[in-house]
Amino acid sequence: MRMNIGLLCFITHRAMETRVMAALAAAGFDDLTLAQGRVAARISPGGTRLTALAEQAQVTKQTAGFLVDQLERAGYVRREPDPADARARLVRMAPRGEAAVAVARAAEAEVEKEWTGHLGPGEIERLRAALESLRELTDPYR
Repeated sequence: MRMNIGLLCFITHRAMETRVMAALAAAGFDDLTLAQGRVAARISPGGTRLTALAEQAQVTKQTAGFLVDQLERAGYVRREPDPADARARLVRMAPRGEAAVAVARAAEAEVEKEWTGHLGPGEIERLRAALESLRELTDPYR
C-alpha cells in the first residue's frame, strides 16, 4: 500500500526538523526545545504578535505565551511595544535568537543540498514547485 502524500511530507519534514535541532544543539543552543523552535520559526523579521504566533503554530494563546516566556528568559526573543498599536507587544528575535536562526538556516541548506544530490536538480525543483502550489490550498498564513 502506498503512503498518502501528507504522511510522506510529514516524514521529510520531521527529518529536516531533526537535523536542524541537532545542528542547534551542536552549536550550543541545546536549551531550545522542539515546541519552542516551532513557535520561534514563526516570528517575522519585523516581529509578530503573540496571538498571531499562537494561531500560526496552532496552539492556544496561553501555550504560545508560555513558550515565548521560556524563549525570552533564555535570551532568544524579546518583547517590544508594537509601533502600530501602543497597547500591543511584538515578539522579536534577540541577538541570541538571530544566531540560532543562522545555524538553523545553514542546517536547512545542508539538508536541501543532500536531497538535491539524491533527487537531482530538476526533480527537486519540480518538487518545490508542486509543494509551493499546494501551499496555496493548505497554508492560510502564506
